[in-house]
Amino acid sequence: MRRARRRGLSSAAYGIVVLALAACGSSPAGSEPTASSQTVTVLAAASLTESFNQLKADFEHSHPGITVEASYGSSATLVQQVNQGAPAQVIALAGEAAAEPLDESLVKTSSIFATNVLEIAVPPDNPGNVHDVNDLGRTGLKVVLCAETVPCGKAADATFKKARVVPSVVSREVDVKATLAKVKLGEADAAVVYHSDVVAAGGAVTGVTIRDPFNTSLRYPIITLADDASTAEFVTYVLSPEGLATLQSFGLGAP
Repeated sequence: MRRARRRGLSSAAYGIVVLALAACGSSPAGSEPTASSQTVTVLAAASLTESFNQLKADFEHSHPGITVEASYGSSATLVQQVNQGAPAQVIALAGEAAAEPLDESLVKTSSIFATNVLEIAVPPDNPGNVHDVNDLGRTGLKVVLCAETVPCGKAADATFKKARVVPSVVSREVDVKATLAKVKLGEADAAVVYHSDVVAAGGAVTGVTIRDPFNTSLRYPIITLADDASTAEFVTYVLSPEGLATLQSFGLGAP
């Protein structure tokens, strides 16, 4: 009798444990975790590095529980990555033309959020004596441009065509930050980058304005690739007066 009672108690206790474990491992329908919707993965053009880092910090501060993971690179590369299946909820590009190769079936929404223009970056002491876009055609001057396949390179080529200048190019770099780095390191007399990059560089370089008849302007689109609430909140923040003010404080123009 005692053995039977002990066996009965052990069986009952086992049943309670099984029920408790089952309760811990189950959840009501519709209550599954939504952690993925709380992380917004953003791919952004290299020229947006500083401004989007600030937007990310400000957004996370005002939206507890939502994390923004941002990566930067040339717009052409980012579009290629998305088309090949790279996980991202948002892509922000340097110029509308950069968005043309993007698979349209992936796009949920698209809005212009900023503009940018080209500017010549030179070392602070301007050893090449560069004061105008025409100066970039001088023999012996070391000029660095972005690659022909990325927006800043295409825009620079368009500017030189309008100005009828053949620049004295020594190298073409993968994106605008790599192009600007050549001037910062003293390896080039001048580079054609965006105005926002000159602003972000502070005293590391000096900007030389490219006159309006020759300059090239780009309209930056921000594109959503997902329709979850966190993604929508981030894009809404970027397009808000506060977000636009942040962008413009880094040298970007109004949309």
